[in-house]
Amino acid sequence: MTAPQSGLSDRYQIDIENGTSFFAEAKEDSLLRAALRAGTGFPHECSVGGCGACRFELLEGEIEELWPQAPGLSERDRRRGKKLACQSRLLSDCRIRVRCEESYVPVLPPQRRPFVLTHRQMLTQDMAELSFEAAEPVSFLPGQYALLYLPDVAGPRAYSMSYLVEQLAIGDTITIDGPYGHAYLREQVHRPIVCIAGGSGLAPMLSVARRAAMAMDTPIDFFFGGRTVEALCAETKLAGLPGYGERLRLHNVVSGASDGSWSGATGWVHEEAEKLIGDSAADREFYFAGPPPMIEAVQEWLMLRRQVPFEQIHFDRFV
Repeated sequence: MTAPQSGLSDRYQIDIENGTSFFAEAKEDSLLRAALRAGTGFPHECSVGGCGACRFELLEGEIEELWPQAPGLSERDRRRGKKLACQSRLLSDCRIRVRCEESYVPVLPPQRRPFVLTHRQMLTQDMAELSFEAAEPVSFLPGQYALLYLPDVAGPRAYSMSYLVEQLAIGDTITIDGPYGHAYLREQVHRPIVCIAGGSGLAPMLSVARRAAMAMDTPIDFFFGGRTVEALCAETKLAGLPGYGERLRLHNVVSGASDGSWSGATGWVHEEAEKLIGDSAADREFYFAGPPPMIEAVQEWLMLRRQVPFEQIHFDRFV
């Protein structure tokens, strides 16, 4: 690599030690998203500073740290000079040290483009379905997510539902960057599918189940956990899919107190899934999304207690 140049070009060259090189637009908002747009297998999970999966070392060049206190870095990481690619904006050509992996190469390179909010439907008192429209067709895999750039909000958000519901009006335009995520449907795999969703994790799991029901003939068990009976809105989105009630089975779980009108399962959704799936876990393909404690509990169940192979476990971590 030539000597790093700062502010002299409309794109920068990034060299990975003992690896490949790629170019990034100078206006790109983070090293991680530049790498993924270039098709590089840069390790990552949450993409917003929480998980720490995109740690790297800067060997040469200049960057701007967008969130120096991001929780994805420990104090030990900071003392060792580690940085987060999702919170690093390039200011020059750079040479970095990171271990890239083929599994992180994006199947569909993410793109940033404007979207117009066209429809909003309240599913429950605190959950809404939002429909956006772009000028050109958008490709994504079922279960993937996008980053939203919102007016008066610093940096991208993997989801900012309260803002969208309360302040964004029909016809307003925002920038959406995607697709991202590893928890997309593996259509080439024909094991029975288990989807586990908690709260707003319903959205990506609906996408997985919808495509699987329409394009595959494998059984699907869909577990959805809500705090109250009124929060159980999955049935309205699943009931019209092929095989609903037979090949596609919905299991609702209420975690909060009930007035006595609910006779179904109560407790934590992952515990109900573990009880019903039982000894057949290793023979199934798992997709799950929800609060971090739920994600950790499902991981512990599958990987530690049931030794389900990691390639059969699909989730995206948001911290």
